[in-house]
Amino acid sequence: MSGPLRLLPGDGGIDQERGERRRFPAGWPGNTTAGQGGSGRTAGRTAGRTAGRTGPAGSRGTDALPALGPRPVRRRRPSWAEDPFDELAERLADVCGAAVHPDEIAAVLESDGLTQEQITGRYGRRDLFEVAEELYERVPRRFPDPEPPPDPWRTSPWRCVLRGAVFGLPGLAYVLGAGLLASGTGAIAGLAASALVAWAWNQGLAHRAYVRLAAGGRRAAARTLRVGAPVGALGAVSAGLLLSGQGTMAAFAAGQALYLAAGTVLLVLGRERDLLLALTPTVAGAASLLLWHPGPLTVTALLLVTVAAAVLLAAREIVRSLRTDGATGPGTGPPLAASLPYGLFGLAAGSLTLMAASADGAAVVVLTLSMGVAEWLLYRYRSLGLAALRHSTTPRGFQLRAGRALLLCLAGYLALLATPALIRGDSPGPLLALGAVLWTALLLQAFGTAWPPAVVCLAAAAGAALGPSAVRPLVCGCAAAALVIVSYALLGRATAHR
Repeated sequence: MSGPLRLLPGDGGIDQERGERRRFPAGWPGNTTAGQGGSGRTAGRTAGRTAGRTGPAGSRGTDALPALGPRPVRRRRPSWAEDPFDELAERLADVCGAAVHPDEIAAVLESDGLTQEQITGRYGRRDLFEVAEELYERVPRRFPDPEPPPDPWRTSPWRCVLRGAVFGLPGLAYVLGAGLLASGTGAIAGLAASALVAWAWNQGLAHRAYVRLAAGGRRAAARTLRVGAPVGALGAVSAGLLLSGQGTMAAFAAGQALYLAAGTVLLVLGRERDLLLALTPTVAGAASLLLWHPGPLTVTALLLVTVAAAVLLAAREIVRSLRTDGATGPGTGPPLAASLPYGLFGLAAGSLTLMAASADGAAVVVLTLSMGVAEWLLYRYRSLGLAALRHSTTPRGFQLRAGRALLLCLAGYLALLATPALIRGDSPGPLLALGAVLWTALLLQAFGTAWPPAVVCLAAAAGAALGPSAVRPLVCGCAAAALVIVSYALLGRATAHR
C-alpha cells in the first residue's frame, strides 16, 4: 500500500487482511430501495453514503463509519467456471470505456433491464451502483474520437468533367465557322474585344448571382441574372461592332456575346446539361469536318441554332426560377465594389489567354478543356483543408498541412497540363506558367480573396502586352510565384477555412 485508503460508507472497501473487495449484505441501509427505479436507487445510494454522518447530534462523529454487518457467505466458484461478471464487463466494454462516471454505466444497466435478483444472485454484488463502480474500475478509460462530420466539399468528379466539357466545346464554333471569319486586323480585334468585355462582365455578374443564390435562393439569383445578362450581352455586342464594323465578323461577335451571357445564366443556375444540349449542333457540325465540309449556309444554320437554343434555355430557366418560392435576399445584392475585382480578373485572365492563343492555339485548347479538373481540384483543396483542421493541434502544424495540400493540388493540375505538350514534343513552360496563375487566382477567389489575384493578374497582363512575346512566360511565372506565396500566407490560417 502506498497510502491510506479512502473508505466511505456504502462504497465498499478493501479487506486489509485478505486484500479483497468487501461484499455487503442485501439488507445494507444503502440497498433498501434497490430495484424500485432510477430515482429510488439514487436515493438509496445517497442514504447509504450519508448513513452515520447525518444522524442525531452526539450519536456519531461527522466522519465516523457505521458498524458493518456480517460478511455475506458466498459460494466459492470452481476455478474452471467462468465469472459472469467478466462476460458483463466484456459486453459493456465500449460503454464502460467511454463513461466519465459510474452513474453512466448504472443508467445503461438499468435501461438494459438488470434486476436486483440478477445483481445479487448471478453477479454476487450488493446493488446496481456497486456493479457500475466495479465495471468502471475494471475497464480502462478510452474515449473514442467523435465521428467526423460529412465533408461539405465532396463533389462528383463527373460533374466537374461535364463542366469542363461545357467550357471547352464552345471553341469548336471557331473551328466550324473558320470559313466565315474575316482575316482583317480590325475584324479580329472586334472579336477579341467582344470576348474580353463578355468575360469581364460575366465574371462580375456570376459573383453577384452566386451571392444572391446563397442568400436568397434561385429566385434572387434569377432576378440578378434577368437584368445583368442582357446588359452584358449588349455591351459585348457593341464592342464588337465598334471595332469590326458590319459583316460576318460582327455577326459572329454578336452570337459569341449572346452565347456567353446565356451560358453564364445556365452555369450559375446549375443547368450544365441544358448548355451541353444547346452545343450539340455545333459539336455535330465540327465532327462532320472529319468526313466532309458543310457549306456556309449549313455552318451558319448550325451556329444560329446553338445560340438560339442557349438563349431560349437560359430564358426558360430564369422564368422557372422566378416562380419558385423563397426570399429575394437582402437589398439588391452585394455592393458593386465587391464584384469589381472579379470582373477585373476576368478581363486580365481573358487577355492572358488571348495572348497565349496567338502563340500556341493548341495549348489554349488544353487549358480550356482542363477547367473541369481545375474546378475539381479546388474542391479537393477545400476538403484537404478541412481534414487539416481536424488533425492539426498547433497553428504551425495546420499551416504546413495546408501548404502541403496547396502544392499537391497545384502539382496535379500542372501535371495534367504538361502531359499533352510533352506528348506533342513541345515545351510546356508557357502553358504551365499561365495555368498556375489562373488556378491559384481561382483558389483565392474561392476563399473570398478577390483583390490580390485581380491586381497580380492585371499586372501580368499589362507586362505581357507591353513586353516582347519572349518574356510572357517569365511574366506569368513571376505572377504565379506571387500568387502561390499569397495563397500560402492567407490560406495557412485556420480562420480562412471557416
